[in-house]
Formats: sequence, C-alpha cells, structure tokens
Amino acid sequence: MPKSSSSAPSQRMLRVGEQVRAAITQVLQRGEIRDPILSNTLISVTEVRMSPDLTVATAYVTPLGVDDHAETIAALNKNARFIRGRVSPDLRQMRNIPELRFRDDTSFENYSKIDALLRSPEVARDLDHNETAEETAESPDSEGEGNA
Repeated sequence: MPKSSSSAPSQRMLRVGEQVRAAITQVLQRGEIRDPILSNTLISVTEVRMSPDLTVATAYVTPLGVDDHAETIAALNKNARFIRGRVSPDLRQMRNIPELRFRDDTSFENYSKIDALLRSPEVARDLDHNETAEETAESPDSEGEGNA
C-alpha cells in the first residue's frame, strides 16, 4: 500500500499523542518533580505531537500565571528524562517510551490576536456593510417568489 504524501498525523500518532498527554498531565498534577520553578507553577499540557516513528513526543504546554514562559519550558526540558521515567508505567503498552520535548504553546496568543482583529472597528464596519448589502439584495427576491 503506497504511503500517503500528506503530512497529516495518522490515527495512531493522534491516539498515542493523547495517551502521552494524559500521562504527562498526571505526573505534573501529582507534583512528583522536585524543581522550584515547576513546583510553584500550574502547567497546562494542550497538545502532544508524535513523530511518525513514535520515538519523539513534543508536548505543547502553557504555564498559567507566569509571564516568562521560557524559564518554565527550560525547567521542563531539564527534567524531561525524569518525567519520561514517571510516565513509562502509564505507557507500558508501547514498545519504546518516546523522548519528551517541551515547547511553549502560542496558540492562545494567536487566538486572542485574531479575536482582537475581529472585534476591531474596521472589521465591524465592514461586516455591518456586508450584512446591509445582503439584506437589500434578498428582499426583492423574496417578494418576487411569493407572486409566482
């Protein structure tokens, strides 16, 4: 069977990524990591992307209540081997436990920028103009159909 040329993740990659995300979340919730930066920070694991061979797991995390995310990401990467050892019992069905890498999740910042753009006066004005144009275009059609 020929391999797909798309770069979309396979079902297996998505399923394993979700299992790894849940396992990392459990380790972070239990507070097993003895790091002063991580012990005082609430961390949300938003997504885990797996490499095609399932040997590398890139976890996208958001430290909540912290302005400088880089320090928290560095602490997570420093403790990645310890975290890997702690998630291995939850992932015992896997042949190899993936190497963990942590990255800052910037999707929330992107969403807020898009939201701010959509709420800007220029876009609101254009949307109001388009809605008015659509209403005037629809009203003669609806009257003409009733007479037929």
